[in-house]
Amino acid sequence: MPEDVQDVTEPSEGAAQPDNTTESNAQGEPQGEPGEGGAKKKRRRRRRRRKTGEGGEQANGQAGEAAAETTSEADASERSTEGRASDEDAGERSDAPRKKRSRRRGGDDAGRDRDARGGRGDRNDRGGRGGRGRGPRDEQAEIEPDRQRTVKTDNFAAESFAIDKTFADLGLKPEVIEGIDKAGFKHPTHIQAQLVPIAITGKDILGQAKTGTGKTLAFGLPLLHQCEVGAPYQALILCPTRELAVQIRQDIDEVASGSGLSTCAIYGGQSINTQAERLAQKPEIIVGTPGRVMDMAGRGYFSFSQIRFAVLDEVDRMFDFGFRDDIKKILDQCPRERQTVFVSATMSEDVEKLARRHMRDPEKLVVSSGSLTVDMVKQSYVTVEGWDKKRMLAHVLKNEEPALTLIFCRMKRTVDSVVRFLDRERIDAHAIHGDMSQGQRNRVMDRLRRGDLSVLVASDLASRGIDVDNITHVINFDLPDEPDLYVHRIGRTARAGNEGVAWSLVTPAQGKMLTEIEHLINAEIPAKEYPEFEPSPRPDNYREEEPGGRRRIEIQGVEEEKKGRFESGVPDASEMDAEELAKKFPGGIVPKKMPKRMIRGRVRTRGR
Repeated sequence: MPEDVQDVTEPSEGAAQPDNTTESNAQGEPQGEPGEGGAKKKRRRRRRRRKTGEGGEQANGQAGEAAAETTSEADASERSTEGRASDEDAGERSDAPRKKRSRRRGGDDAGRDRDARGGRGDRNDRGGRGGRGRGPRDEQAEIEPDRQRTVKTDNFAAESFAIDKTFADLGLKPEVIEGIDKAGFKHPTHIQAQLVPIAITGKDILGQAKTGTGKTLAFGLPLLHQCEVGAPYQALILCPTRELAVQIRQDIDEVASGSGLSTCAIYGGQSINTQAERLAQKPEIIVGTPGRVMDMAGRGYFSFSQIRFAVLDEVDRMFDFGFRDDIKKILDQCPRERQTVFVSATMSEDVEKLARRHMRDPEKLVVSSGSLTVDMVKQSYVTVEGWDKKRMLAHVLKNEEPALTLIFCRMKRTVDSVVRFLDRERIDAHAIHGDMSQGQRNRVMDRLRRGDLSVLVASDLASRGIDVDNITHVINFDLPDEPDLYVHRIGRTARAGNEGVAWSLVTPAQGKMLTEIEHLINAEIPAKEYPEFEPSPRPDNYREEEPGGRRRIEIQGVEEEKKGRFESGVPDASEMDAEELAKKFPGGIVPKKMPKRMIRGRVRTRGR
């Protein structure tokens, strides 16, 4: 190499060092540690040399050896710092000593070391970290909200209850009847009176009933009747949301006091260690969301091979695209000789076809004859422009003064925006949606069940199966994308024979969506007017929303995409000058229409 050319790959002896490296004394020993940037560059160069087989020796004598020495010291210091940080982080999450990780997946200690630092969350429940988020864990996530409700003892509505029957007439064991009596239940609902006698025979069932008619006990009581005490993991109940999983477990526990059976709820957002301890107690019944159920089974905490009874609540949502693959994997791993029960308030033909693939000659029960919604719900809609919806909502809440109101929005950002607006209007409102941590959601649900909230703004997270007493009003701030969701939303009120009110804010462009909802529920929704409300003029920066509520996305400053020669159509000769005409059409003949037949290439596929 010529003497006037310096090798920049490694520092030469006596050459000036860069600013991010340390200076050397007369003996060539480093005075301190190198900068972080220089150390990283040196590590990258060493890795490249190892890959090319050059080895780890320095080419430039003492200076290179000093650089390597300082780099190794920096590496050791950095690894030591990372080790201390991880130890402190693990110490914050768990006081127990760290166990040696087992190589065998599914063993007693498999993944426990990782669990001490937090495990994976539920893949289908995005709101929680599943125990592995940065920072300390929210302890409120470990505390499940209490189940508080009033059991109806008189004035039974014939629309919802089978007044001529008692639970003793359904063929249940005396131990189950004992738990029902302690809970204070007297008459079964129509879905309970029809589904329980068939389910205790072991037959597969597709059940459909209106919201708020007791579908949870309809499939829960047969499980208590058929499960054997002491045989773990016999029954698996799958549901779409965490709040519903906790509620189902609490409802079954309420009537299982005399049966000797135990239940366990597993869902994302809560510590895996907490749920692993519950599964270690070998409960007979497991309730959970699909993602966390697959996770816990994959870690070896329980096996699908022991499942004798499989139940899917809100089956129309469970066979949606977000859950369909997980549900198929779970049911495929369960024994074929099992009993399968699917229930929901709405069930389309496509959902029914998918459900029947996982069942053996099921019997279908439809207890929602006539309207899909309960007659005790007084429904109405209010016509309002999109830019006035928040003002109309505040006007309705101030004039009607409902006791406990549940407001549904389509998107999570809309939930937060509505809560901020209501706070400015001095209306105490709270939010719940999937982007909130599990601890926040538990606190909101706990306050809702205790009756400490007056207005709760929610996404469709709360539209599935949530049973809270004293919800008097449901307001659809946005109409749902799917008419089925309307049924589930307004089903949060008028439960168990009580009365309720449901209002919907409808823009003029959403008339077709309202008609589709009326066709689904087989009922006409009357209009409600507020003459005293003064509409505001259209804002200059307001963008029209799509009928479903999504805004159009307009991109400005980007040229329109050029079309291909087959898509461009007939050229316009009037827009071309003489030079361009002569270039494109040398003979001077300009076509007026596309030819009848065009030569297009075809690729012959294999096997033809």
